Amino acid sequence: MKIALVHDWLNQRGGAEDVLEALLGLYPGSPVYTSIYAPDLMPDAYRSWDIRTTWMDRLPGIHHNHQPYLLLYPKAFGDIDLSSYDLVLSNKSGFCHGVQTGQSPHICYCLAPTRYVWQFDAYIRRERMGLAAASILRPVIAMLRRWDYEAAQRVDAFVAISSAIQRRIDRYYQRDSVIIYPPVETSRYEPVAKPDDYYLIVSRLIPYKRVDLAVQACTRLELPLIVGGDGRDRARLESMAGPTVHFAGRVPETELPDLMARCRAFIFPGLEDFGIAPVQAQAAGRPVIAFRGGGALDTVIDGETGLFFDEQTVESLCRVLEQFDGMSFEPARCCDNASRFDAEVFKQGLTAFVQKRYDGRR
Repeated sequence: MKIALVHDWLNQRGGAEDVLEALLGLYPGSPVYTSIYAPDLMPDAYRSWDIRTTWMDRLPGIHHNHQPYLLLYPKAFGDIDLSSYDLVLSNKSGFCHGVQTGQSPHICYCLAPTRYVWQFDAYIRRERMGLAAASILRPVIAMLRRWDYEAAQRVDAFVAISSAIQRRIDRYYQRDSVIIYPPVETSRYEPVAKPDDYYLIVSRLIPYKRVDLAVQACTRLELPLIVGGDGRDRARLESMAGPTVHFAGRVPETELPDLMARCRAFIFPGLEDFGIAPVQAQAAGRPVIAFRGGGALDTVIDGETGLFFDEQTVESLCRVLEQFDGMSFEPARCCDNASRFDAEVFKQGLTAFVQKRYDGRR
């Protein structure tokens, strides 16, 4: 089967790129069509891939700042004709599902319907965009919304990464979807005999991750908290932190399993589409304290592998931290729950789905 992979942009590494790497593992040698590719900003291993960019790759400054060009992505992806392939598999959070596929089946692995198109008000709050800029962008967003909806109608089948994304696909695109969770390398993690007495967050330090809730709650309750990660919000977070909060900076991948396994609990205060870190913590045998929403509703079992807090407020998180203090959680139960999201489960589920859609079209 001759498969083309499609990805929005390759100038930063995150969860979307983890999925893309897994897709290349399933379909090695497949070309990756994308809008832009910045080799110096991506892992060296990507240089061996067959990466095919659009004309946007030559635009000034786009490798380091691709957002100002958002009006051009529909045209760039719409120019890509993949009708010569047996099947097209897009890995979408932006506009890459807009490629032309002709009679070739197109499966969209949907990380999220384009956030700043369909959740614009939340996006401008998150990015602290001024009212004037938001007003100017609203007509543009309305146009992109129409394009995005029409592009979604040309997709043959949608795969959602969580129940939250499944609901958004139905709401915004009026399309059905199946859920196949993103791959997590759970085998890298295992419990330790005796965890330490600290709470843990590992995250990019940007406002919408809501790390501020954990920093303020642990400061108020004088609980030890290690914050792993870096980002533009770090200075603000450090200014509100008390002596029990330690900022560890970026955590090397080699050190992450041990840090996870030794924490008392992992705190996940943001609203995420899926969220790999809570699965990693459970794979290490540790419970998760998460905001009740988004992907955490799929990955955490309330009262068995962690606890939920109901409002994104310091008070709500404090109440659950105090409740957690008198509870115990079975590491084996956490590990068993994490196994549902293992990379092998992803591999088997997605390959079976792709083959079924291909055979059905034939």
